[in-house]
Amino acid sequence: MLYYLTALSDGGDFFNLFRYLTFRSGGAFFTALFIGLFFGRPMIAVLRRQQGKGQPIREDGPERHLIEKAGTPTMGGLLILVALTVATLMWARWDNGYVWMVLLVTLGFGLIGFADDYGKVKRQNNYAGLSGRLRLAIGFGIAAIAGWWAMQMHSPELSGHLAFPIFKDLLLNLSFLFIPFAMIVIVGAANAVNLTDGLDGLAIMPVMIAAGAFGIIAYLIGRVDFTDYLDVHYVEGTGEVSVFCAAIIGAGLGFLWYNAPPAAVFMGDTGSLALGGALGAIAVATKHEIVLAIIGGLFVVEALSVIIQVAVYKRTGKRVFLMAPIHHHFEKKGWAESTIVIRFWIISLILALIGLATLKLR
Repeated sequence: MLYYLTALSDGGDFFNLFRYLTFRSGGAFFTALFIGLFFGRPMIAVLRRQQGKGQPIREDGPERHLIEKAGTPTMGGLLILVALTVATLMWARWDNGYVWMVLLVTLGFGLIGFADDYGKVKRQNNYAGLSGRLRLAIGFGIAAIAGWWAMQMHSPELSGHLAFPIFKDLLLNLSFLFIPFAMIVIVGAANAVNLTDGLDGLAIMPVMIAAGAFGIIAYLIGRVDFTDYLDVHYVEGTGEVSVFCAAIIGAGLGFLWYNAPPAAVFMGDTGSLALGGALGAIAVATKHEIVLAIIGGLFVVEALSVIIQVAVYKRTGKRVFLMAPIHHHFEKKGWAESTIVIRFWIISLILALIGLATLKLR
């Protein structure tokens, strides 16, 4: 919205600043951060009053959770979504389809998560939310629209193609199979982040790190001069997504202020599904779906640990991990929660740097 103040500019005054992505990304970051910090406490108070006993705790989870985390309200993802949405609408260009695509995917998955959280809290049962099949069906529907939308916006030489990191000239033409591929990427990312969200601050920081990495990617591949220098594919218009990524970081920091151990609020499925869906949609928009598996490698490992645990247990009756997702395995081994969280943050940062390195490795 504020971008259109450039109409008042004569080319050399204050209003000209709104032309620059870097300035507007900074504005989105600070706007989202301010909203998160300023409205966080009253929103938590409302959630606490409305929810009473807060988020139901898994009885089959780590024993200490039943004591330490009982009574903590959930749906803190609402704070993230409000801050993210307001900041994006204020600072991004409204005529950019990529911004609307990633924002609507984020809000769509946020609604799925909200309905799931509401059912669990209302019935005080961790399994009383939306059924897994319904969650997947709605999620795949949203992702299908996003995949088709992205194909319409991508240039003819990139539309429907899968780009590979490191190999610039290697493009796999998926044609309309790109839509189911995009569905898997977006829904997979949403559920992977959802599985990671099990300890205070564990999911939000890796999400912010991934958003920062993709903000850089979006900015670079949206400029012809940088894509020529880096020898990567130019995706016109994706630079505007960096404003959205900056808003994720600001909103995430505002939420982390209250989610730092011991958490005053959990993001719940409302936040984790929304943020995971956002990362998947950004990857599809920027043609960096494979790089998402690197930058979001922590989420991939968390999801794989659950898949492996379930598959092996059904086949042999034995468990590979003491408990899945894998962060609970380390809890069972006696690691302190803060140790797990910080080490996972470090791993996320390393993976993000590796993902960014693919821009230059050709």
